[in-house]
Amino acid sequence: MTSDSQNQSGKGPDNTSPKWANGLRQLYDSVVDEPLPDSFTDLLAQLDAKPVAEPSAGHKPKAEGGDHTS
Repeated sequence: MTSDSQNQSGKGPDNTSPKWANGLRQLYDSVVDEPLPDSFTDLLAQLDAKPVAEPSAGHKPKAEGGDHTS
């Protein structure tokens, strides 16, 4: 048994989005609006200050998990 404003799929009265979508959107927006922690900001500053090493022409990055083909 469903109410007039909700159908069996759980969608709201406008039948375009689930009834929980508004709450999820509000939660996402609140997380996005939170400031970065100082420790994370410090880490980003350290990474920005560190010089980036250029890979050599013949250097091929190792695949994650190791190379088990040889």
